[in-house]
Amino acid sequence: MIDDDPDVGRLITFALARAGFETAVAHSAAEALLEIGRTPPTIIVLDVGLPDVSGVDVCRQLRNDRELYDIGILMLTALAGRDDRIAGFEAGADDYVAKPFDVDEIVLRVKALARRISEHESAKRERAEPEHRLVRCGALTIDPVTHEVRGDGRLLSLRPFEYKLLATLVAEPGRVFRREELLRTVWGIERGNARNVDTHMRRLRANLGEYARHIETVQGFGYRTRP
Repeated sequence: MIDDDPDVGRLITFALARAGFETAVAHSAAEALLEIGRTPPTIIVLDVGLPDVSGVDVCRQLRNDRELYDIGILMLTALAGRDDRIAGFEAGADDYVAKPFDVDEIVLRVKALARRISEHESAKRERAEPEHRLVRCGALTIDPVTHEVRGDGRLLSLRPFEYKLLATLVAEPGRVFRREELLRTVWGIERGNARNVDTHMRRLRANLGEYARHIETVQGFGYRTRP
């Protein structure tokens, strides 16, 4: 947890510890980066408004470090505008919660992120069987064992939630998934800002590049992959 407000730090770490997570708090970017370099965490709850360096810049710095790239990052901020969310996601955040927050929602989102990271790491360690089946969607190839996504054979870089979002859509071509349904399936939460799905979809499409053409927006309903 990185937040310069001691009360917020105590509240969130207490709730996460009660949910079974081992927690630690840093109150500045400098303090946090020093500790992260020593003992990289699995997930960081990162406040945007830090006293020394913006949380967005901290997030960007972690994503540019190959040794720390896989850390899950949940951004926490008083700025709830669309542009602010997009800035956080474009810096590499996995999820985003605006203040004032519901601490139970933060715990649920951290659990969902931990689950996605665990699945991703298990897939990376698992040895692919020679005959395991790949999932195809046009020029895209999705490997459900290694969680690798390729476009015309070229490996694409996706974050765990982006992979899960794509895999969910591709699993049922042509079916329209509502945003609320994607929140439940991909993030494992029953409540939250469904518009965050749009922001994640925007980043997924950006990382897919030309292969984003396989995903369609169904206005007023949700998203689907081409049948």
